Amino acid sequence: MKTSTRSGIRTAALCVGLIALFAGLGAYPSSALLQSQRNVPAPTGYIQGVVQSEKGPEAGVWVIAETKDLLTNFIKIVVTDDQGKFMVPDLPNANYKVWVRGYGLVDSTPITMKPDTKSITLRATTAKTPQEAAQVYPGNYWLSLMAPPDRSLFPGTGAQGNGIGAGMLTQNHWINQLKSGCNFCHQLGNKLTRNVDHVYKADTNVHTSTEAWERRLHGGVRGDSMYSTL
Repeated sequence: MKTSTRSGIRTAALCVGLIALFAGLGAYPSSALLQSQRNVPAPTGYIQGVVQSEKGPEAGVWVIAETKDLLTNFIKIVVTDDQGKFMVPDLPNANYKVWVRGYGLVDSTPITMKPDTKSITLRATTAKTPQEAAQVYPGNYWLSLMAPPDRSLFPGTGAQGNGIGAGMLTQNHWINQLKSGCNFCHQLGNKLTRNVDHVYKADTNVHTSTEAWERRLHGGVRGDSMYSTL
């Protein structure tokens, strides 16, 4: 038998063996996996009801059901219909905290319950001020309000000039760095990236918002790099 033929047979046999091995692994999960699957309750329950505020039924708001009773944290979110009604389906048997969030509302106080066939009423509270309502706006809303430095300020002239990094040649360059650099690690627009109250608490030597942002941007292992780039 030629060497090339023997080599081809060995290669084919090896491939068949690997296919059989992987097929066997797929057909017979580990005992730990099987045990974990047995411990997960079948998702047969549901929670249904209506969301009401002092203005009546609340349409288009989120109803959140969350639990830590299962093998991993479990959260399910639905939206109310035009009559404020909702159903959170396919819930494993567990104790859930159920609460309401919506634009123009403050987060409701969670109630604890198990899936049930009875309809419940969740009480929503209208925010008293625009500032109170804004607490639940998502980070991308706040980021959309951010105005980049004017085109006339580029290229940047550094800390001793206009404060924009000397490596920032154009406004588009600056925006790209913000998206591909800053946004790569941070959820820009969330509370920690638009508010510096935590800086005042951490450093009693900080007295102004300018000092607070200086302290905030210099913090962390990449602080100096972040600060000097933009």
